[in-house]
Amino acid sequence: MLRLLIILSIFLTGFLYANKADVLKVKSICSKYNSCTFFVTIKHEDTGWKHFANRYEILTPDRKIIATRILHHPHVDEQPFTRSISNVKIPKNINSVIIRAHDLVHGYGGKEAVVEIQ
Repeated sequence: MLRLLIILSIFLTGFLYANKADVLKVKSICSKYNSCTFFVTIKHEDTGWKHFANRYEILTPDRKIIATRILHHPHVDEQPFTRSISNVKIPKNINSVIIRAHDLVHGYGGKEAVVEIQ
């Protein structure tokens, strides 16, 4: 019985930490005034309204949030999916940003992307 409980707990732990929202690809277009548009591709095994990727964020290298794109609904049948955010003002002293995604169950923790700002 103890073995069964150990195996079950290992399985459930793996299940709970799997399926985080991953940033797969980012395309950025920036003006000479450091105003950027980001096209962010995310993969997440959305299952419905209780478990879906609900936002992504643009962060400075020291992890301060510059912008947030809210994702208002699940993308169960559209994986991976790309959504954009425009008019993101990048501080002049910042040469790169981090993009991370968030889901309702696991929060953060999936693959992030680093984008150089030109």
